[in-house]
Amino acid sequence: MSSALERCNELATITAVPGRIDRFHLTPEHKRANELVGSWMEQAGLRSWVDAAGNVCGRREGATPGLPALLLGSHLDTVPDAGKYDGPLGVVLGIEVASRLRNVDLPFALEVIGFADEEGTRFGVTMLGSKAVAGTWEASYLDAHDADGVSVREAMLAFGLDPEGVSGAARRDLAGYLEAHIEQGAELQDAGLALGVVTSICGARRFSLTVLGEARHAGGTPFVRRKDALIGASHIVLEVERIARGRGIVATVGRLEVSPGAVNVIPGKVDLSVDLRAGTDGDRDAAWDEIRASITQHCAGRGLQLSIREEHTAKAALCSPRLQEAVAAGISATGRNDVARLYSWAGHDGMVLEPITDIGMLFIRCHDGISHHPDEAVRAEDVELAAHAFTQAVRSLAVR
Repeated sequence: MSSALERCNELATITAVPGRIDRFHLTPEHKRANELVGSWMEQAGLRSWVDAAGNVCGRREGATPGLPALLLGSHLDTVPDAGKYDGPLGVVLGIEVASRLRNVDLPFALEVIGFADEEGTRFGVTMLGSKAVAGTWEASYLDAHDADGVSVREAMLAFGLDPEGVSGAARRDLAGYLEAHIEQGAELQDAGLALGVVTSICGARRFSLTVLGEARHAGGTPFVRRKDALIGASHIVLEVERIARGRGIVATVGRLEVSPGAVNVIPGKVDLSVDLRAGTDGDRDAAWDEIRASITQHCAGRGLQLSIREEHTAKAALCSPRLQEAVAAGISATGRNDVARLYSWAGHDGMVLEPITDIGMLFIRCHDGISHHPDEAVRAEDVELAAHAFTQAVRSLAVR
């Protein structure tokens, strides 16, 4: 078994709930993971520290001290009942690259980072670690609370961090950011490929919708008098899929709450969510415009009220051509001439860093595209190829 997989297995033992993987931001498990990863960084020849936002960092200087840094990394936090590889695999592969290049002079400093919070599981705000590094941390985040009523401010103090000093994690001295990550999809598997180059991280928009009708007796109300909110919501679900598929993007209705929810009452209200993702913001927004026009017209035709509230917007992040070519060169160095290029349909820390530095990503095949689940799985030989490709990508950048 590769050292990267062994380290992922070891990180998986750091969990709040035995028998599953629960490792959340600013918890004792977060602190233990930082300590362990920091020790691996030191073994790889990096000087390690924990920054003002709780990210664990390691650095070795380039040919001369003080050069801008090429940053490698991913996140160490998890969703509830997570798999072993979403996030941690990218961190340990970054450390593996640093170890393999420890005696190679580079024209930039080399750093590895384990972001403290990407998933947003504990406080409901995603990518707190990378937002601090990007300098886009907002003071309002300190007042976000977890399910037990503990605020980010209180959790930071308990962790040993200064809530007023998060700006100290911001960086403006980066030469680029590279991340290795499981694909969280099945395109590589379907193509019979172990590795791929990410061209962009998809842009997402999320909406909360409410369909209001009229709750009435299920037996005593004929169809001509009904204002069934669930019929309207059902049309929305179908239109979201139809339009997204037709436009080649992905969209999901992940939440559907029906009121009053009685078997003999016509639904009077339905709350639902819509998540849209596309490789470009233009494709995503055009799909939403078509969806909104269709569902608005349908609900009006049935005498239903439709309200829409946008909850989240994330711009698509384009991977820089320079880093795409470096990753492609790394994959070619493994003996593959056919280099796959694909979107990332999931969000990653790189999309937060893109405004401050070039970003690039290496995707690694994962079994059946399963992620955010204990059945996450990768092949040992794929991980070894990824370690070689990631190392060669850094070498390619050094030559350029």
